[in-house]
Amino acid sequence: MTPQPNPQVGAAVKAADRAHVFHSWSAQELIDPLAVAGAEGSYFWDYDGRRYLDFTSGLVFTNIGYQHPKVVAAIQEQAASLATFAPAFAVEARSEAARLIAERTPGDLDKIFFTNGGADAIEHAVRMARIHTGRPKVLSAYRSYHGGTQQAVNLTGDPRRWASDSASAGVVHFWAPYLYRSRFYAETEQQECERALEHLETTIAFEGPGTIAAIVLETVPGTAGIMVPPPGYLAGVRELCDKYGIVFVLDEVMAGFGRTGEWFAADLFDVTPDLMTFAKGVNSGYVPLGGVAISGKIAETFGKRAYPGGLTYSGHPLACAAAVATINVMAEEGVVENAANIGARVIEPGLRELAERHPSVGEVRGVGMFWALELVKDRETREPLVPYNAAGEANAPMAAFGAAAKANGLWPFINMNRTHVVPPCNVTEAEAKEGLAALDAALSVADEYTA
Repeated sequence: MTPQPNPQVGAAVKAADRAHVFHSWSAQELIDPLAVAGAEGSYFWDYDGRRYLDFTSGLVFTNIGYQHPKVVAAIQEQAASLATFAPAFAVEARSEAARLIAERTPGDLDKIFFTNGGADAIEHAVRMARIHTGRPKVLSAYRSYHGGTQQAVNLTGDPRRWASDSASAGVVHFWAPYLYRSRFYAETEQQECERALEHLETTIAFEGPGTIAAIVLETVPGTAGIMVPPPGYLAGVRELCDKYGIVFVLDEVMAGFGRTGEWFAADLFDVTPDLMTFAKGVNSGYVPLGGVAISGKIAETFGKRAYPGGLTYSGHPLACAAAVATINVMAEEGVVENAANIGARVIEPGLRELAERHPSVGEVRGVGMFWALELVKDRETREPLVPYNAAGEANAPMAAFGAAAKANGLWPFINMNRTHVVPPCNVTEAEAKEGLAALDAALSVADEYTA
């Protein structure tokens, strides 16, 4: 894992990228993508030989790190025997992946519909809910992210939705609990939970319960800020869904497969949804794969009625072989347990210690390998370090923080006024401490912008 500098190749890679690659969520002329030469475990490196500890897990998907040899071998073996096949057939890798996933999902979520990623998993979950109920509307939370396709981005509750929101997608947004910036004037988690549930039920009442097909929630919101719901909230949403005949959809695209120290974050709250979406960590992102885990009652709807949806690459053999290998590796190597252990024993106390010493840290929150630091200009007023959806000069403090992290060998995950701490779920104690030390140095730069 010793990077070998090769700046000439790096320059060629960068030139071809700038000439031909159109990057997502970006103003094309304002970005400067790093040319990556390789990766292994929790690290990646550039063509100048500079190595970075990846505290983003790629895009919160490399739950077992880069280039795990057992997963790479499984992909190679599958490619040699059956590289691809149409989704209408029974294929060993597809069947085994579905079985292993169903063994770990909560309750009776025993049928698995495979997609190519998280956004189309959400699209199909909403379609299933609407057909199952015969109702048009879907409720989702502000401060959420569900994907970049048309329905998924309309369900999203942050500025990434705005450019695509035609106000015709049948989506109604509501406020979910977030005590640090409570919309309910709550002072305790119990108050926040009770008032958020009351607000949700009021929204249901005013929208018309008989018009609502589904409530879609990230079990633990990801890029919106990793706000772990207070005790009782998800159980309360489950009760409201049962009361009004609404399908409860949990989005576990980021939170699933070990990220929270459980196979699925739903296990932390002892709640079972009717539909659950997944992607990312299911095969550590080695080959694109997502899916919907389906409860018995919704699967029954399509027992003798054709489901009107599908994808050419649904359950692609290479992706499913990677999923089988990843899930087996996670079980054999105790990756889920490691996420819980290192998270509780190293990451959480380390982040809380940083918060005590750095005035730029307003709040620490998270679980397992899923953490966020909310950065503020003033701890007393909780004024964010940068304004909501800041760009350009207004975002200078966060840009300086990010640059400082990279200068210290840490690749950060920054969104608005938060930095997320989401290393691979099999991160070692030494790597976790290395990352915390780099964060410490970077936060000293953020401190310079505080009141």
